Amino acid sequence: MSTRPSFSRPTSSPSLSDRVRESAVRICESGPAALAGLYDLTSQRLVRYSLSLTRHQHDAEDAVQAALVRVADRPRLLARSEHPWPYLVRMVRNESLLILRRRGRTSSADLSDLVTRVSVDEAEWAETYRAVWRGIRSLPVEQGEVVVLKIWESMTFAEIGDVLGVPSSTAASRYRYAMEKLSHALEGFAGPTDASEPSGRGTEGRSGVGRGAR
Repeated sequence: MSTRPSFSRPTSSPSLSDRVRESAVRICESGPAALAGLYDLTSQRLVRYSLSLTRHQHDAEDAVQAALVRVADRPRLLARSEHPWPYLVRMVRNESLLILRRRGRTSSADLSDLVTRVSVDEAEWAETYRAVWRGIRSLPVEQGEVVVLKIWESMTFAEIGDVLGVPSSTAASRYRYAMEKLSHALEGFAGPTDASEPSGRGTEGRSGVGRGAR
Protein backbone atom coordinates (compact mmCIF):
# COMPACT_ATOMS: atom_id res chain seq x y z
CA MET A 1 0.00 0.00 0.00
CA SER A 2 1.56 3.21 -1.16
CA THR A 3 1.44 6.33 0.88
CA ARG A 4 0.88 9.74 -0.58
CA PRO A 5 3.64 12.23 0.15
CA SER A 6 2.60 15.03 2.42
CA PHE A 7 3.60 18.59 1.75
CA SER A 8 3.59 21.19 4.46
CA ARG A 9 2.96 24.78 3.54
CA PRO A 10 5.88 27.09 4.25
CA THR A 11 5.17 29.37 7.16
CA SER A 12 6.49 32.89 7.25
CA SER A 13 8.64 33.76 10.21
CA PRO A 14 7.14 36.28 12.62
CA SER A 15 8.14 39.90 12.14
CA LEU A 16 10.20 41.73 14.72
CA SER A 17 7.07 43.58 15.85
CA ASP A 18 5.31 40.23 16.37
CA ARG A 19 8.21 38.95 18.44
CA VAL A 20 8.31 42.15 20.49
CA ARG A 21 4.59 41.79 21.15
CA GLU A 22 5.05 38.16 22.22
CA SER A 23 7.79 39.23 24.63
CA ALA A 24 5.56 41.96 26.07
CA VAL A 25 2.73 39.46 26.57
CA ARG A 26 5.10 37.16 28.44
CA ILE A 27 6.06 40.07 30.70
CA CYS A 28 2.36 40.70 31.35
CA GLU A 29 1.90 37.06 32.29
CA SER A 30 5.12 36.37 34.21
CA GLY A 31 6.18 39.78 35.48
CA PRO A 32 9.54 41.61 35.17
CA ALA A 33 11.46 38.33 35.32
CA ALA A 34 10.43 37.79 31.68
CA LEU A 35 12.07 41.06 30.61
CA ALA A 36 15.27 39.20 29.75
CA GLY A 37 13.65 37.82 26.60
CA LEU A 38 12.83 41.29 25.29
CA TYR A 39 16.31 42.51 26.22
CA ASP A 40 18.00 39.68 24.31
CA LEU A 41 15.75 40.31 21.30
CA THR A 42 16.14 44.07 21.00
CA SER A 43 18.97 45.54 23.09
CA GLN A 44 21.72 45.46 20.44
CA ARG A 45 19.46 47.13 17.87
CA LEU A 46 18.20 49.71 20.35
CA VAL A 47 21.67 50.65 21.59
CA ARG A 48 22.83 51.08 18.00
CA TYR A 49 19.91 53.42 17.31
CA SER A 50 20.41 55.39 20.53
CA LEU A 51 24.07 55.89 19.59
CA SER A 52 22.94 57.90 16.56
CA LEU A 53 21.41 60.37 19.03
CA THR A 54 23.60 60.31 22.13
CA ARG A 55 26.92 59.63 20.37
CA HIS A 56 28.06 57.90 23.55
CA GLN A 57 28.00 54.17 24.37
CA HIS A 58 27.14 54.52 28.05
CA ASP A 59 24.38 57.05 27.39
CA ALA A 60 22.89 54.76 24.75
CA GLU A 61 22.91 51.81 27.12
CA ASP A 62 21.32 53.96 29.85
CA ALA A 63 18.56 55.04 27.46
CA VAL A 64 17.77 51.44 26.52
CA GLN A 65 17.76 50.34 30.14
CA ALA A 66 15.42 53.19 31.10
CA ALA A 67 13.02 52.31 28.28
CA LEU A 68 12.96 48.64 29.23
CA VAL A 69 12.30 49.53 32.87
CA ARG A 70 9.24 51.46 31.66
CA VAL A 71 8.15 48.42 29.68
CA ALA A 72 8.50 46.22 32.74
CA ASP A 73 6.35 48.66 34.69
CA ARG A 74 3.56 48.85 32.07
CA PRO A 75 4.03 46.01 29.57
CA ARG A 76 0.42 46.12 28.34
CA LEU A 77 1.09 49.41 26.56
CA LEU A 78 3.67 47.68 24.39
CA ALA A 79 1.65 44.49 24.01
CA ARG A 80 -1.41 46.39 22.81
CA SER A 81 0.45 48.75 20.50
CA GLU A 82 -0.49 48.47 16.83
CA HIS A 83 3.20 48.48 15.88
CA PRO A 84 5.21 47.29 18.91
CA TRP A 85 8.72 47.59 17.45
CA PRO A 86 8.42 51.23 16.29
CA TYR A 87 6.68 51.95 19.61
CA LEU A 88 9.67 50.57 21.53
CA VAL A 89 12.14 52.48 19.35
CA ARG A 90 10.17 55.66 20.06
CA MET A 91 10.46 54.97 23.79
CA VAL A 92 14.24 54.67 23.46
CA ARG A 93 14.34 57.86 21.42
CA ASN A 94 12.51 59.75 24.15
CA GLU A 95 14.88 58.42 26.81
CA SER A 96 17.90 59.32 24.65
CA LEU A 97 16.68 62.89 24.24
CA LEU A 98 16.05 63.14 27.98
CA ILE A 99 19.64 62.09 28.66
CA LEU A 100 20.96 64.66 26.21
CA ARG A 101 18.93 67.45 27.82
CA ARG A 102 19.89 66.38 31.33
CA ARG A 103 23.59 66.13 30.60
CA GLY A 104 23.75 69.04 28.18
CA ARG A 105 25.71 67.09 25.65
CA THR A 106 25.12 66.32 21.99
CA SER A 107 28.51 64.93 21.03
CA SER A 108 31.56 64.25 23.19
CA ALA A 109 32.36 60.63 22.49
CA ASP A 110 35.40 59.00 20.99
CA LEU A 111 34.75 57.19 17.72
CA SER A 112 35.25 53.86 19.45
CA ASP A 113 31.98 54.49 21.28
CA LEU A 114 30.14 54.63 17.99
CA VAL A 115 31.19 51.20 16.75
CA THR A 116 29.15 48.24 17.98
CA ARG A 117 31.29 45.48 19.46
CA VAL A 118 33.00 43.40 16.79
CA SER A 119 34.71 40.07 17.55
CA VAL A 120 38.27 39.29 16.51
CA ASP A 121 37.23 37.16 13.53
CA GLU A 122 35.26 40.12 12.17
CA ALA A 123 38.16 42.57 12.45
CA GLU A 124 38.20 43.15 8.70
CA TRP A 125 34.88 44.95 9.10
CA ALA A 126 36.09 47.29 11.83
CA GLU A 127 37.45 49.84 9.37
CA THR A 128 34.17 49.85 7.47
CA TYR A 129 32.24 50.43 10.67
CA ARG A 130 34.49 53.28 11.72
CA ALA A 131 34.19 54.95 8.34
CA VAL A 132 30.41 54.63 8.22
CA TRP A 133 29.89 55.77 11.81
CA ARG A 134 32.32 58.64 11.29
CA GLY A 135 30.12 59.72 8.41
CA ILE A 136 26.94 59.31 10.45
CA ARG A 137 28.48 61.27 13.31
CA SER A 138 29.16 64.15 10.92
CA LEU A 139 25.47 64.34 10.01
CA PRO A 140 22.88 66.41 11.87
CA VAL A 141 21.29 64.18 14.51
CA GLU A 142 17.89 64.26 12.81
CA GLN A 143 19.46 62.88 9.62
CA GLY A 144 21.73 60.33 11.30
CA GLU A 145 18.90 58.65 13.19
CA VAL A 146 16.90 58.25 9.97
CA VAL A 147 19.84 56.50 8.32
CA VAL A 148 20.14 54.03 11.21
CA LEU A 149 16.41 53.26 11.21
CA LYS A 150 16.24 52.90 7.43
CA ILE A 151 19.39 50.89 6.77
CA TRP A 152 19.90 48.79 9.88
CA GLU A 153 16.29 48.40 10.97
CA SER A 154 14.76 48.33 7.46
CA MET A 155 11.89 50.56 8.54
CA THR A 156 9.64 52.20 5.98
CA PHE A 157 9.51 55.97 5.90
CA ALA A 158 6.01 55.78 7.34
CA GLU A 159 7.34 53.80 10.33
CA ILE A 160 10.28 56.19 10.74
CA GLY A 161 7.90 59.14 10.63
CA ASP A 162 5.81 57.49 13.33
CA VAL A 163 8.88 57.03 15.55
CA LEU A 164 10.09 60.60 15.04
CA GLY A 165 6.68 62.26 15.03
CA VAL A 166 7.14 63.73 11.53
CA PRO A 167 5.45 63.12 8.15
CA SER A 168 6.87 60.25 6.11
CA SER A 169 7.85 62.76 3.41
CA THR A 170 10.02 64.58 5.95
CA ALA A 171 11.69 61.31 6.95
CA ALA A 172 12.35 60.52 3.29
CA SER A 173 13.79 63.98 2.69
CA ARG A 174 16.13 63.68 5.68
CA TYR A 175 17.28 60.30 4.45
CA ARG A 176 17.94 61.58 0.94
CA TYR A 177 20.03 64.51 2.17
CA ALA A 178 21.88 62.25 4.61
CA MET A 179 22.75 59.71 1.91
CA GLU A 180 24.08 62.46 -0.34
CA LYS A 181 26.37 63.66 2.44
CA LEU A 182 27.47 60.12 3.34
CA SER A 183 28.26 59.34 -0.28
CA HIS A 184 30.61 62.33 -0.42
CA ALA A 185 32.12 61.48 2.97
CA LEU A 186 32.87 57.87 1.93
CA GLU A 187 34.11 58.59 -1.59
CA GLY A 188 37.75 57.95 -0.73
CA PHE A 189 37.13 54.92 1.44
CA ALA A 190 38.62 51.74 0.01
CA GLY A 191 37.13 49.21 2.44
CA PRO A 192 34.34 46.67 1.80
CA THR A 193 31.44 48.01 -0.21
CA ASP A 194 28.79 46.65 2.18
CA ALA A 195 28.67 48.47 5.50
CA SER A 196 26.31 45.97 7.06
CA GLU A 197 27.30 43.49 9.73
CA PRO A 198 28.98 40.30 8.49
CA SER A 199 27.17 36.99 8.48
CA GLY A 200 26.85 35.06 11.69
CA ARG A 201 25.18 37.84 13.67
CA GLY A 202 21.53 37.15 12.88
CA THR A 203 19.47 39.04 10.36
CA GLU A 204 20.36 42.50 11.59
CA GLY A 205 21.87 45.11 9.33
CA ARG A 206 21.95 43.28 6.06
CA SER A 207 21.54 46.49 4.01
CA GLY A 208 24.66 48.49 3.15
CA VAL A 209 24.87 52.27 3.20
CA GLY A 210 25.49 52.51 -0.51
CA ARG A 211 22.17 50.93 -1.47
CA GLY A 212 20.04 54.01 -1.03
CA ALA A 213 16.31 54.27 -0.39
CA ARG A 214 13.84 51.54 -1.18
